[in-house]
Amino acid sequence: MTQKTSRPTVADIRALKGKRTLTMLYVETPEEAAAAAQAGIDMLSIIAPRWTPQMRAAAGNCFVQVGLLYGQLVTQEDYQRAAHAAMQMGGDCVYCASSLGTIRALADDGIPVVGHVGLIPSKATWTGGFRAVGKTAQTALQLWRDVQALQDAGAFGAELEVVPDRVAAELSRRSSLVLLGMGAGAGADAQYLFSEDVLGCTRGHKPRHAKTYADFASEHERLHQMRVSAFAAFRNDVAQGAYPAAAHTVPITDEELDGFLQGLDASARLS
Repeated sequence: MTQKTSRPTVADIRALKGKRTLTMLYVETPEEAAAAAQAGIDMLSIIAPRWTPQMRAAAGNCFVQVGLLYGQLVTQEDYQRAAHAAMQMGGDCVYCASSLGTIRALADDGIPVVGHVGLIPSKATWTGGFRAVGKTAQTALQLWRDVQALQDAGAFGAELEVVPDRVAAELSRRSSLVLLGMGAGAGADAQYLFSEDVLGCTRGHKPRHAKTYADFASEHERLHQMRVSAFAAFRNDVAQGAYPAAAHTVPITDEELDGFLQGLDASARLS
């Protein structure tokens, strides 16, 4: 059983729509979750394999969306079992990129569900790869139909990824869904970034919408070089006989050592 906290409910999140823009981070470690909570971030996204009681405790009063892994979960029952487990561990909602039928089943069970529209990485082949979605009137209207379908299925929100800002603003204004914008401009209901982008840890391609606020990569490299130097110094100390020194060993008196050696000799003669 989870303890009552002062973290926001789904009703609280819905009530903020149109009043202020929420902040949201995807985090991977309890340290990141705790830092986000301390910084006053509103919402966290944490994928199910990393969702643990330790993560719930670290997340503090952050509203947590637990990501149900598309592809690893397959059947509707898979999703239902995983969603209930995530909620019992203290999740505030679940993210589901599966079918509308699955989203409807979760919503019918009373589980708050966040869907996904726009660029959906696991389904990017249908929209032409990893590129913006909704840059034409036709594709923007399809986004609106997707948003309506999620709303009709009972979802309470949707990730809105890599969509033109003015399209996103209209979708948010016209829909009751809480739209979590990732590369969707200022008109979305929340601004959602990955902690690795915020902290400057991203390797390879960095999305256009990502903004870096720290240079953890350089710090990690500095710490790595310190690690290598320390390990090499240890190896050299062992090779030169400098480790272990007297301070690192357990002493024994000469008298007790002599008694030990005599006992060994006596045992050898008897064997």
